[in-house]
Amino acid sequence: MNNYRKLTAVLIGSWFIFSLAASELHLYRIGAGTLPLPLPLGIAVLTPIILFLVWFFSSANFRQFTMSLDPRLLTMVQSWRTGGFVFLVLATYGILPGLFALPAGWGDIVIGATAPMVALKLTNARHRGAFVLWQFLGIADLLTAITLGALAGVIDPHGIPTDAMTVLPMSLIPTFAVPLLAIFHIICIAQSRRLPINRNLSVGRPAI
Repeated sequence: MNNYRKLTAVLIGSWFIFSLAASELHLYRIGAGTLPLPLPLGIAVLTPIILFLVWFFSSANFRQFTMSLDPRLLTMVQSWRTGGFVFLVLATYGILPGLFALPAGWGDIVIGATAPMVALKLTNARHRGAFVLWQFLGIADLLTAITLGALAGVIDPHGIPTDAMTVLPMSLIPTFAVPLLAIFHIICIAQSRRLPINRNLSVGRPAI
C-alpha cells in the first residue's frame, strides 16, 4: 500500500505540473472562441477520469488501495469548492458568461459548504443513502459546469466567451481540480457500495 501512496502522490504532482505548464504555454487555447470546448481542454478533463477507471477496474491491488482511503478526508477536500464564488465575481465583471458561471459557482458553493457536515456526520452505514446521494450531487455539479461551459458559446454565440477558463489560473480548474474531485467522488461511492450494512464507511486511515 505504501508503494501506491507514493505512486499516487507522484502522479498527482506530475499531473498538476503538466496542467500548469500546458496552461503557461497556452496549449488549452487551441480552438478557443471557435469551438464549444477547445479539444485539448476536453481531453485534459476526461483523460484522468478514464485512466483512473481503467486502472481501478483492471487492477485488484489498486482497487484495494482506493478502498483503504478515508472517505471523510476525500469528502472534506471538496470543501475547497466554496471558492466557486470566483465564478460569480467573474460573471459580475463580464469575464465569464452568467449562463455558465452562475450555476457552476452556486453549485460549487453549496457542495463546498456542505462537505464538512457530510464528512463528519454522514460517513457511516446508517447514513449510507444520504452519503451516496451527496456524492452524486457533487458529480452532477461538476458535469453541469463542464456541459454549460462547453455549450455556452452555442446557446449564446454573441455572448461573453468562456476563454478565461483556458488560461491561468482558471484553466487549472477544468484540467486538474474537476477531474481530481470527480475521482474522489467516484472512490467514495465505490467504498459505500462495498461495505456491509453494519460497518462504518471510514475504513483504513488517511492515505493522501
